[in-house]
Amino acid sequence: MSGVAAGLDPARGGAPPAAPPEASWPSDVYRVLKAAQVRQMAYVPDAGHSTLIKLFDADPDVVANVLTTEEEGIAIAAGAWLGGQRAVLLMQSSGVGNCINMLSLPAIARFPLLMLVTMRGEWAEFNPWQVPMSRATQPALEAVGVRVMRAETPADLVDTVAAGAALAYEADQQIAVLIGQRLLGRKTW
Repeated sequence: MSGVAAGLDPARGGAPPAAPPEASWPSDVYRVLKAAQVRQMAYVPDAGHSTLIKLFDADPDVVANVLTTEEEGIAIAAGAWLGGQRAVLLMQSSGVGNCINMLSLPAIARFPLLMLVTMRGEWAEFNPWQVPMSRATQPALEAVGVRVMRAETPADLVDTVAAGAALAYEADQQIAVLIGQRLLGRKTW
């Protein structure tokens, strides 16, 4: 087994990579979304969203929906809106490609959609399979009419999510907030 496969960082002489410092942004984003009255959260499990997922999952006032594929989350957001609730969809950039056709639903029906997308295939990526969709994420979303906002720092992320939530829920817009890979820290395999 190679050092990389065993989770060792060759750049550090084979020592395991340092754990990223605990970020406060998931708690801050959770508070922003709660203040925006989000009552449903849909997600495909993702390490970048893991703390935010745990916060929502533990909240008795929020329905947490585990998805088998990301486009199901768009239908959940539509159903939530029709039922008088607000939803957020959490996913990784590799899942955006699964959603392109389903994104016709919020565009044509003119209902709000807020997606928080953790980026892969960018800074310090180890998996070459993540790179093509990373390059295509923003152009693909914009091509189907989704407004894309991007955050690279925790402070930018909290402000961007607040602005995205206002645009989505108050102006019935389809918004994707892209969370830069550097903000999430280096992933190892």
